[in-house]
Amino acid sequence: MKMTIEGASAEFERKLLALFAEHRDELTLSVDTEWTVERAERYLRSLPAGARHFAKLVVVDGNGRADADRLRAEIGKLNGPTVALSRAVPRGVREGWWPEGTRAPITVEYDPDNPSWQKAIAYTMTSDNVPVFRSAFARLSFDGVPSAGHGQGSDEEPA
Repeated sequence: MKMTIEGASAEFERKLLALFAEHRDELTLSVDTEWTVERAERYLRSLPAGARHFAKLVVVDGNGRADADRLRAEIGKLNGPTVALSRAVPRGVREGWWPEGTRAPITVEYDPDNPSWQKAIAYTMTSDNVPVFRSAFARLSFDGVPSAGHGQGSDEEPA
């Protein structure tokens, strides 16, 4: 039997997972951790404007890859946006927006020839996720929410 459950409350999910745990020897449970347009849009909305702009430079302008030097020239120091990106996935798990095990959509690439000096040389997104996040950015623009990251604060949705 294969089941898909969407829109369940946190309480329902807790009870269902407890039931699965009781029967774990007889069942196989797999959770969909892939990025969807809905998840990507929520992820982007949860970011502060600067981090959303950073993501746009990687996804839209860079087609899934942006050199760190180019990002530094455009944004300045990268630690603010990259910290926001790194916190968004765990926050989404805590809020129930996506399941545990969902991978960060944007990852850092370090210089393989110099492993002792961990300075980022690029930020990347898998080719499977690029069209998903492009669609999410298009939705944000269509909804009138600035996707370029000019402004203050976060457009985080209430839980």
